[in-house]
Amino acid sequence: MSGLSILRADYADPVHAAALVLLLDAYASDPAGGGEGLSDFAKHNLVRELAARPQAYSVLAFDGLQPVGLVNCIEGFSTFACKPLVNVHDVAVLASHRGRGIAEQMLALAEAIAVERGAVKMTLEVLSGNQPAVRLYERIGYAGYQLDPAMGTARFFQKWLS
Repeated sequence: MSGLSILRADYADPVHAAALVLLLDAYASDPAGGGEGLSDFAKHNLVRELAARPQAYSVLAFDGLQPVGLVNCIEGFSTFACKPLVNVHDVAVLASHRGRGIAEQMLALAEAIAVERGAVKMTLEVLSGNQPAVRLYERIGYAGYQLDPAMGTARFFQKWLS
């Protein structure tokens, strides 16, 4: 993997745009991503919609010319700190390239970009059964969220809107 490069995605670059869709589709198709590929709508509109949102940024990994990893980030706002926060929305590495430190390198760049934006923290969600990802996140400093230990740790909920 001497040709590994980690870089901020340029949504206007057709190579980066194609890589982003390919990698997110592979992730969505994986059991860790729900086991169902992206819809045609998402494939055709995702990059344009990300580019239209200044609070979004992505990091890509290439092994030579082959796209192998993706991190999508969305800036939010911490009301308690009155500063931006960055949610790591997707972390994907092709199965053929897992276990090589690619996700850690992409997350390091995502963190550097968050710091440039003045973010106070980064957040992410991970499925409890994805133990390799859990171990990585804990090793690089992520931890369960809590304010007061007596109140327990935060849980992630979702509600689909029609």
